[in-house]
Amino acid sequence: MTGSPAVSPTAQRQLDLVPDALLAGRAADGDTAAFEALARRHGPLMRATARRLTGTLADADDVVQESLMQAWKQLDQLRDPAAVKSWLLRIVGTRSIDHLRKRRNHLALDDLENHVDAPSGQRTPDPESTAVNASRVDALKSALARLPEEQRRCWVLKEFNDLSYEEIALTLNISPASVRGRLARARIALARTMEEWR
Repeated sequence: MTGSPAVSPTAQRQLDLVPDALLAGRAADGDTAAFEALARRHGPLMRATARRLTGTLADADDVVQESLMQAWKQLDQLRDPAAVKSWLLRIVGTRSIDHLRKRRNHLALDDLENHVDAPSGQRTPDPESTAVNASRVDALKSALARLPEEQRRCWVLKEFNDLSYEEIALTLNISPASVRGRLARARIALARTMEEWR
């Protein structure tokens, strides 16, 4: 996308008025100005979504940059140009989940371990409660690993990122009803597995 001829502010404003479907079609044909107009239009929502999922602006910016690069390369695979907004958000969701897999999942479980290790009012837990808490966290990690991927994604996005059902649905490209069902099944499975830790 670099090296494209500069677009005048007037032409840029005119492109900003063009419908998504037309911009996506032109971008798929190699029109970088059309793609940049799409990025300007949907970039703020992409960034907000990535920020909500990854937890930091730096990660969000990385995710958006990677998502735009992926979108540019895969524009020819977009079946419905009018749905470019949801397609871009789906890419952001997938890229954010990749970040969660690499970083956030483990950090969140480590945070959970720290919360479990330090009960309120008790600065240094005794060795027995430290061992019990470590076992509880290991059991939760193991239980999460056994969940089907789609249930685990919903659970992580809800419990660690505090996303709404609608935000999870948008991120994973499923309906809010599917999110509810997957979360319910994940919670039942985790409750059964973690029963002995109650």
